[in-house]
Amino acid sequence: MELLRYILRRTFLSAFVLVGVTFLVFVVAQVVPSDPAALYAGPRPTAEQIEKARQELNLDAPLPARFATFAGAMASADFGISYKSRRLIAEDLSAYLPATLELAIFSTGLALLIGIPLGVIAAAQQGGWADRFCSFGSIAAVAMPTFFLAMILQLIFAQWLGILPLSGRLSREIAISAPLPMVTGFNLIDALIAGRLNAFGDALTHLILPALTLASYPAGVAMRLTRSAMIEILERRHIVAARALGLSEPRILFGHALPNAMGPALTVIGLSFAYALTGAVLVEIIFAGRVSAVTSPKRSSPRTFRSSPPSPWS
Repeated sequence: MELLRYILRRTFLSAFVLVGVTFLVFVVAQVVPSDPAALYAGPRPTAEQIEKARQELNLDAPLPARFATFAGAMASADFGISYKSRRLIAEDLSAYLPATLELAIFSTGLALLIGIPLGVIAAAQQGGWADRFCSFGSIAAVAMPTFFLAMILQLIFAQWLGILPLSGRLSREIAISAPLPMVTGFNLIDALIAGRLNAFGDALTHLILPALTLASYPAGVAMRLTRSAMIEILERRHIVAARALGLSEPRILFGHALPNAMGPALTVIGLSFAYALTGAVLVEIIFAGRVSAVTSPKRSSPRTFRSSPPSPWS
């Protein structure tokens, strides 16, 4: 009975939060100093065109009626028409969202794979050179702006070393000559479905630099949280007993201490994924443009990082 009451209470609070967020989004959209009808009508619209667009967008209706329409459309997953592309926003999401999700998932996993082991090593070498090096690296990863780190990685690995592509999701040979069939929108998964390992490797190499850029901040946070939790766990009696029994240090760290210290690290997963989704916009812009001013000596790609709408060239 207590569990049922808890579930009902959380469900009610979640519904209340959704309604509140919907109302705030609607209010913010109304107070923004711009005219949606003028944006929708195109460049240099006439007064008649603006008025026609206002009627098409139902902007001449009273505010309560517009909010009811807005909330009903949100509830039915009808996000309307984009003012820029003139397509349904749901179509744009289905075309562009898979690329963002692929980058966010890959960067989140990369952040945990980097941050958690470094936190364990720093805690095991508390006060030593490894601890100081990892702590300095985590501070630098958290403090460094994303766009600056992206340009540094592009300069080192694409321009100087030429071992990774500068931008894009696929190389020119695959994107134009032998495009992947669009099944899920995730290039890595689509390449495996098609049985094309060369395309899988090419998509993976194009994903490394933007994923490293996006994973720097959550990796630094995960490292600090794991280090703090591990230092506390390593002082407990069962760890002292394990060392007295002669167990190897890696087994003590990763087999006995880390599972008990994973609580704070696991909380980073949700925050890291949310950060990756919001931060992916800037990273995609940096790694999306056509190669112009800086050209990789070995590899380059003219395709944007976001997936484009279905076409003969996608």
